[in-house]
Amino acid sequence: MNQSTIKILQSLGLSEDTRLLIIHADDGGLAHAENSATMQVLQEGSANSYSVMVPCPWFYEIAGFAKDNPQIDCGIHLTLTCEWEKYKFGPVLSIEEVPSLVDENGFFYRNRAGVAQHATAEDVRKELVAQIDRGMKFGIQPTHLDSHMYSVGARPDLLQVYRELGQLYDLPILQSKDFADMVHPGSDSLLEEEDLLVDRIFLGEYPDFEKGELRKFYADSLDQLIPGLNLILIHPAMDTHEMQGVSWNHPNFGSEWRQIDLDYFSSEACQQKIEQNGIRMITWEEVYAAWKDAYL
Repeated sequence: MNQSTIKILQSLGLSEDTRLLIIHADDGGLAHAENSATMQVLQEGSANSYSVMVPCPWFYEIAGFAKDNPQIDCGIHLTLTCEWEKYKFGPVLSIEEVPSLVDENGFFYRNRAGVAQHATAEDVRKELVAQIDRGMKFGIQPTHLDSHMYSVGARPDLLQVYRELGQLYDLPILQSKDFADMVHPGSDSLLEEEDLLVDRIFLGEYPDFEKGELRKFYADSLDQLIPGLNLILIHPAMDTHEMQGVSWNHPNFGSEWRQIDLDYFSSEACQQKIEQNGIRMITWEEVYAAWKDAYL
């Protein structure tokens, strides 16, 4: 367990064997099918947090939901990549302002490797500030920051920009030692003992989906939470023609996968698992308040 988590549990008056959990829905704004599922799983299911991709075409719809539902934990899903083959988007700033962030067609690069190779830290900072400010302009009151495809971890200097944005906006950022080291070995050395860190992140992998065991993975995850701060990352969407078009030729986190996420985390079975395991659901807002109480 991270030292920061111990302090958080003490601040909340909880024992060190408490299993805290955030069930977080990524990619709000990606598509109408994504927004519809995100709203459903937050209002009727077990998810208690989500984040919004400001550069995406359906941002305005989910921003309206966030504005009308400030009681629901909502973050800005900082976006520097667009992984889809036929569905494209780019920065909120003009290409002239952030030329290192786009390919020859003016869209974001498809993966972290493209970001690592081309992006300058200055352009990353400008674009991510613009995304946060635009989200807030449209009424989002962000409770945290996180990163699409964890592209901020593409290089240590970009991870430092990410950390600085959390300080600038006085918001927690999704960080984990394992996550940082996974996307860029050695970048976890930038993390400090007092940083607010997630102890364990659960994220489905393609073999689970390919074998038809994604629901089992989620159920097992709820059985395997460790004492401290856990986070389950999901990507709910409805398996519609729209979402199938967005994720064409991309079954990994594709349309069918996202429907499974919606179905499981909207199910009574999921809620029963949470109750049976004595899991303490918590939001980023609560975690950050406890962290500040302990350290500031």
